[in-house]
Amino acid sequence: MFEKILIANRGEIACRVIKTARRMGIKTVAVYSEADASARHVRLADEAVLIGPAAVKESYLVIERIIAAAKQTGAQAIHPGYGFLSENEDFCDACEREGIVFIGPPVSAIRAMGSKSEAKKLMEAARVPLTPGYHGDNQEPDYLHQQADQIGYPVLIKAAAGGGGKGMRLVEKSDDFIASLASCKREAASSFGDEHVLVEKYITRPRHIEIQVFGDTHGNCVYLFERDCSVQRRHQKVLEEAPAPGMTPERRAAMGKAAVEAAKAVGYVGAGTVEFIANQDGSFYFMEMNTRLQVEHPVTEMITGLDLVEWQLRVASGEPLPLAQEQLQIRGHALEARIYAEDPAKGFLPSTGKLLHLAPPAEGLHVRVDTGVEEGDEISPFYDPMIAKLIVWDENRDQALARMLQALADYRVVGVANNIEFLSRLTNCPAFSNADLDTGLIEREKAYLFPEGEQPPAEVYLVAALGELLREAARAEDEAERGTDPGSPWHARDGWRLNATAKRELIFRFGESQKAVTVAYRGRDLYTLTVDGHSTEARGKLDDRGGLRVEFDGRRMGATVIVAGEKRHVFLDGRTWQLANVDPLHHAGEGGGAEGGLLAPMPGKVIALLAEAGTTVEKGAPLLILEAMKMEHTITAPASGLLKAFRFAVGDQVGDGAELVEFEPAKK
Repeated sequence: MFEKILIANRGEIACRVIKTARRMGIKTVAVYSEADASARHVRLADEAVLIGPAAVKESYLVIERIIAAAKQTGAQAIHPGYGFLSENEDFCDACEREGIVFIGPPVSAIRAMGSKSEAKKLMEAARVPLTPGYHGDNQEPDYLHQQADQIGYPVLIKAAAGGGGKGMRLVEKSDDFIASLASCKREAASSFGDEHVLVEKYITRPRHIEIQVFGDTHGNCVYLFERDCSVQRRHQKVLEEAPAPGMTPERRAAMGKAAVEAAKAVGYVGAGTVEFIANQDGSFYFMEMNTRLQVEHPVTEMITGLDLVEWQLRVASGEPLPLAQEQLQIRGHALEARIYAEDPAKGFLPSTGKLLHLAPPAEGLHVRVDTGVEEGDEISPFYDPMIAKLIVWDENRDQALARMLQALADYRVVGVANNIEFLSRLTNCPAFSNADLDTGLIEREKAYLFPEGEQPPAEVYLVAALGELLREAARAEDEAERGTDPGSPWHARDGWRLNATAKRELIFRFGESQKAVTVAYRGRDLYTLTVDGHSTEARGKLDDRGGLRVEFDGRRMGATVIVAGEKRHVFLDGRTWQLANVDPLHHAGEGGGAEGGLLAPMPGKVIALLAEAGTTVEKGAPLLILEAMKMEHTITAPASGLLKAFRFAVGDQVGDGAELVEFEPAKK
C-alpha cells in the first residue's frame, strides 16, 4: 500500500479522499492555487504545494506543476478526483513516465472512452444499444446541421470530450441549430480544450441511469448496482439516488452486464461509471462512460456499505477487488442533494461571497455531509459553486425522503444565495416523491418548484422581532458587565416606564413590502408582539449562534435568526425567509447601479458580443455572453431601446456589478 499520495484536485473531493487516506494511514499532499491558499482541503492535508494563480488553466490543469509537486514531496501515487485532469490521457501518460502511480484506469481506457464519439463507435461494435445520432469526425456546421435535420428534432448537441453537463445544447427546431452549435463549441473549447461535438436524437422523458463498475489488474470486474440521476438542471445533476426506483432485478442484471462488458472491452481498471439513457418502457441506450469516480458515488457507498476510495487505493496498489459480484448486496435507499451557491429563482445563477454562517445537519448513521468549505470560507468565481453534498440513507425510499427533508430543514447557510429551499421543494414534489422521474422533471414541475408571490407568515415577523429584542437585551447585559456600574438601571432593556407601558415599532421589509411589529414590554424578556392586528405574548432564549427557543402564547418552537448587515435570515419550520430590518431614522435610497446601464450579475469574462452598438433592439434580445463559474450567461435587453455602447470587449474580465452596456430604453 502507498505511504503517501498527492490529490490533484480541490474542494469536497480532495477532502473526501483525504478522509479515507487518513483512516488507512496514508499521508496526503494537497495542491492549491493562490485563490485556495486557505481552503479546507489545504488545511486537512499533511502537506500542501502552491501550483499557480486562481485560473484553472494556470494551476489545476498544469500537468508539469502537479507532477513536480508529487516528486518534490515524495508522493508515490496521484489521485485525480473528478473533473480537472481526472480523464486527461496526457496526465496519465506523464504519471507513468515519471514512475508515479495514477489512481485510475490505464491511459488506453481513458483514450477509448474519453471521446463520446469514439466511445459510441466502440459500443456499436460491442452491440450495446445506442441512441440514434451522428458521432463522426466531420465538424462542418452545415454538415452537422444536415445530420440534425435527418435525425429529426429535438436533438442534443454534446461536446465529445465533455462531462458535468457542460458543452450541451438542446435544439428544438432547425432554425436554432447553427447558433446553438456555435455556443456549444465555444463552451466545449473553453471547458475541455476540444470543440468536437456529436449530435443525438433527444429522447422524450428520458431517465438518466448509471452503473458503477470496478475493475482490477487481475482481470476481475464487477458492477456495484445503479444510480438514478434523472433530476437535472442545465444538464447537471441536482438530486441523485440509489437504487433506481422501479428497477426490476432482470433489468438491473441486464444493465449491469452491459456495463461490465463495456469496461472489459477497454481493459478497465479502477472505478468507472457507464451511463445510460433509459426510456419509460425500460429500454436503455449507452450514453457515455466516465473513467473516474463520480460526484454522486456516496449514494452507492451508502447502499453497499463500501468505501469506493479505499477500493481505488487498493486496486491501484495492485490488490485484487475486495469482493466478487455475488458478494455484493443492496441495503436500503440513499439520496444525495447537491448544495450549491446559486439562486434558483434567477435561473440558477451562481452566487459568490463569504459564508457568514454555515451550520450543516449533524452527521451519523443516516446523514453524511461531504464538503470542501467551512464557515468563514469564500465561494469564489473561479470554481464550481458547490457548498456540499448532503447524503442520507434509510431502510426504504419513503424513509430516505423523510430523512432528506429533515436534513435540508436543519441546513443553515448565510452569505451566499443557495438552493437548499429549492431542494426541499424538489424532494417534497409529488412527481419526485412518487418516482415519476425524467430529466425534464424540474421544467415540467416549474409551478410547484418556483412559487410566485409567496409572503412570509406572521410567525416569521414575530420570530424576527423577538430575535431583535433578545439581541438588544444580551448586548445591554454585556455592556453592563463591562461597565463601572453593572447595576445601573440605565442598562435595563425591560421597557419600564412610570405609570405607562412602553411601546415601539420594529419594521421589516420583504421584497417590496414592509410590515411593522408593535412591541409592548411586559417585564424582563416578556413582550406582547402585534402584527396584522393580532397580538401574541412572546418570550424566548437566544444562543450565540442565532438559535432561538421561542414561546408564543404558550406554544414553544425552535427557530434561528442570523444577522448579516441589515438582513435578517429567519429559519423556521424548514423554510428560510430573508427580511431586512428597516431603520426608520435612515432614509437613504436603494442603490440601483448605473442609470441606463446593464450590470454584471457576477464576476466573469466577456466571450461574445451579440448585437451592434448604436442599433435599436427589442426586449429580450441577446446582447452579450458572459462566462462565469464555467458556464455561459446571456445578458439580454430589459426592454426595447437603443444599445448605445458596450463597456467591455471580448476577452475582458469584469467584476460583479460592473456596467456592461450603455442602454437607453425606448420612450413610452
